[in-house]
Amino acid sequence: MLKLCADGLKDGGWEKLGVRLPRFDYKAVSAGTIEKPIWIHYGAGNIFRGFIASLQQRLIDGGYSDKGIIAAEGFDHEIIDRIYAPHDNLSLLVGLRPDGSTDKSVIGSIAGAYKTDSEGKAELERMFCEPGLQIFSFAITEKGYSLVDFDGNPLPGVTEDFENPPHMAKYSICAATALLYKRYEAGAMPLAVLCLDNFSGNGDRLKAAVMAVAEGWRGKGVIDGGFIDYLNDRDKISFPWTMIDKITPRPSEKICRRLEDAGLLLEPIVTGKGTYIAPYVNAEIPQYLVVEDDFPNGRPCLEEAGVYFAGRETVNKAERMKVTACLNPLHTALAIFGRLLGFDSIAEEMGDEDLRRLVECIGYAECLPVVEDPGIIDPREFLKEVLTQRLPNPFMPDTPQRVASDTSQKMPIRFGETIKAYAAREDLGCEKLVCIPLTIAAWFRYLLGLDDRLEQMRLSDDPLMDRLREAVSGIEAARADSYNGQLTPLLSDSRLFGMDLYEAGIGGRVERLFVEMLRGRGAVRRILHNILGGAACDDIRSRAT
Repeated sequence: MLKLCADGLKDGGWEKLGVRLPRFDYKAVSAGTIEKPIWIHYGAGNIFRGFIASLQQRLIDGGYSDKGIIAAEGFDHEIIDRIYAPHDNLSLLVGLRPDGSTDKSVIGSIAGAYKTDSEGKAELERMFCEPGLQIFSFAITEKGYSLVDFDGNPLPGVTEDFENPPHMAKYSICAATALLYKRYEAGAMPLAVLCLDNFSGNGDRLKAAVMAVAEGWRGKGVIDGGFIDYLNDRDKISFPWTMIDKITPRPSEKICRRLEDAGLLLEPIVTGKGTYIAPYVNAEIPQYLVVEDDFPNGRPCLEEAGVYFAGRETVNKAERMKVTACLNPLHTALAIFGRLLGFDSIAEEMGDEDLRRLVECIGYAECLPVVEDPGIIDPREFLKEVLTQRLPNPFMPDTPQRVASDTSQKMPIRFGETIKAYAAREDLGCEKLVCIPLTIAAWFRYLLGLDDRLEQMRLSDDPLMDRLREAVSGIEAARADSYNGQLTPLLSDSRLFGMDLYEAGIGGRVERLFVEMLRGRGAVRRILHNILGGAACDDIRSRAT
């Protein structure tokens, strides 16, 4: 068996298997990066290893840089102990093509991996005092930037962190802000703080979280108030917006077995905090990254690795194109209906005529009319690639179970933005929306915990799950008369959908569609087929073509 470690790269068996190896001295690059880093990344999961780190590897391979990236992890320390450390921070990237072939490469650009607790904190603090540090990037999922729950109460650990000096911070975003405070204390040196998570206005959301932590500390009198001025000085600290796009599902057992047959034993794990991760990352080939070009201390020439750099307006348009129209809403719709209809694969769902028509209508007919062309990526061509190549890829082990996680956090962006755009335009109006209300109704039906066969199904994790389940209690999946307006508070809650759906004119329609889904076994499929296959959908199907 080949060994994924620094010394193991010397084995000629890698190239015989068609695995691309780093074209540089891994140990030398790692040592130089640890001594004087230029890029530290927070959140050591799959998207980091499968996309972000691979970009810097291209630069090193091409002679554009001699520095890698430092990984920091503040939420799930098992990732460092069980995945990074045993493999000398190396990962195997397995790109999955629609024809079943794979593109395999060892990612060696991660020079070091540190936990933000006592074991790694001192080294990270030293690195943040280095004048040459250019980027502090994040990929911690959207909920990672929250300090309070749905009702505005501080999350566990946040209050304690505010009471103590920054160097004692334990909560993830607090620990990250503490590292920025260390840089401030070392001379208020410039830095770009870069959000690489998948939601609108992500740079502002990251800044808001960091500022909230800093204000909390200032309110307790445990920091120098000048830190606030430092964070607000665009010549010192920037929070660029980004659009990032690459599907990196949980590690597939099927991919694991294929690698094992080829001589690579790289078993996936599930950590105590529920992270699915492996020494390999299975991912699709297409990838996009658009970044606002605002780097006070300079940056690597990532345009040589395919990254688009542009102004904030262009980044915003590209991000909205993807997140509110051409990919994310489709993904969420497939996740919701996939769970209800018993699918275990996003690709298999695209072979279902009703579901294929559903996402075509959401994308082409309902979302595209309100999307601005970013200029650097054509929305219609992007959507066509998603529908014809990316989502139907039978070798992508992406599941509705994974995509359905945290749906409550996604609704305001993935559907709410389109609803708001329709409500604001006299030439459209929300009465033209058919498939988005249908999907929202299906999400409420999903929350009942029974699939369309009326069999129990495990609901994916969601920070609002307890509240949502309580709201729909008393509704029975096979009794339409059990509905007595229980959804009214949810449909009128602008925090869930970006606006009051009754004011938008579709709250009642969602309720009626939901009630139709309560008419016994197979009711979800019936309403889906009747709408997508019948005359009621002729208009949107014609617009989709």
